[in-house]
Amino acid sequence: MSHPSTAPGLPFRVVAIDALRALTMLLMIFVNDLGTLTGIPAWLEHVPAAADGMGLADIVFPGFLFIVGMSIPFAVRNRQQRGDTAWQIARHTAWRGFALLLMGIFLVNGEYILAADTGLARGWWNVIACTAFILIWNQYPKTWNARLVNSLKAVAALVLLYLAFIYRGGDPGSPVHFNTWWWGILGLIGWAYLVAALLFIWCKGNERVLFIGWLLSIALCAANHARLLPGEGLLHQLLSPIGAGAMTAFTIGGALASQLFWRERNKPAFSYSRLLLIFSAIAIVFLALGFLSRPLGGISKIRATPSWVLICSAISLFSFLLVYYITDVNRQTAWFSLIKPAGTETLLCYLVPYYVYAVISFTHWSLPAWMLTGATGLLKSALFAWLVVAFTGLLTKRFLKLRL
Repeated sequence: MSHPSTAPGLPFRVVAIDALRALTMLLMIFVNDLGTLTGIPAWLEHVPAAADGMGLADIVFPGFLFIVGMSIPFAVRNRQQRGDTAWQIARHTAWRGFALLLMGIFLVNGEYILAADTGLARGWWNVIACTAFILIWNQYPKTWNARLVNSLKAVAALVLLYLAFIYRGGDPGSPVHFNTWWWGILGLIGWAYLVAALLFIWCKGNERVLFIGWLLSIALCAANHARLLPGEGLLHQLLSPIGAGAMTAFTIGGALASQLFWRERNKPAFSYSRLLLIFSAIAIVFLALGFLSRPLGGISKIRATPSWVLICSAISLFSFLLVYYITDVNRQTAWFSLIKPAGTETLLCYLVPYYVYAVISFTHWSLPAWMLTGATGLLKSALFAWLVVAFTGLLTKRFLKLRL
């Protein structure tokens, strides 16, 4: 079977990566909305921290990290195709990572905000912060006046500084200033992306080096749960943002999988059957290692155990194989058009629900109980997730396109 070609000068994309990213983001919005429901199956939700197991919600975030990793080699090649040097790509990578970290910190501070002490309710905090993010990182039309664009970005940056200055959160009895409570979903993505992308750029995509990076990540994760790493101090502070290796295991693993895929795809006689065999074999090994490592903390997303990392990595590989077969081998992509904004405008798609939940909190509006229970509630959350994606698509057609 021959592989599809890309016209000279055009960036190469694998539809399956965008489609899988879209599906993962759709699921992320869906599972995040499950907190508004009652009477739903437990296997859909996060498993408690002390439990040994995982639900659907526990595989979404690692799946997204894995796709972030798979996207890195393609993003780097596309920038190289445009003539960027390694230093320019690394600088761009650092800027993207910083943006994700900044957004993550602001949104996390919103979770701990004391409205009375800050002078802002959480809903307003999120709306103002997200609007500032959009103003700074929006891709403005080239017809817009450069002075106006720079002014909008400057005002947005000043707004974020003001928010950080007035912020008070934590315990009402002893409020604290703007703080790193934890890095948040965007922040964790930012750290994991930074490590994997900079490693990829430094080693020029060398598969052996990427494997060593992945192996080191898994080893750190295992050592952490075997209590071989310090629970405090400088080393703990350095490893904490990457989950002591758990988060980078997903992104570096994704980048390595992408390199293996690239090598196979560019062989003169590319065969999906061979790709299926290679990736399935790796996934089966991951599953076996995942269950064998279960004594090291069990399967737990909240504790980021090695077993959880390996099992979710296997699920990600199987998911990619399935979606690639549908979209790139059989060319069945009509369904993808319904959720495409979640795969191509992912950041904006992630931010939109913050506005929706803020409006609900402002207006104290709520659906009747029967719409928030059981199967009807699940349908509501599924419809909500799709509406968010559809609305994101409408926004990007009009005037908003976030580019980090």
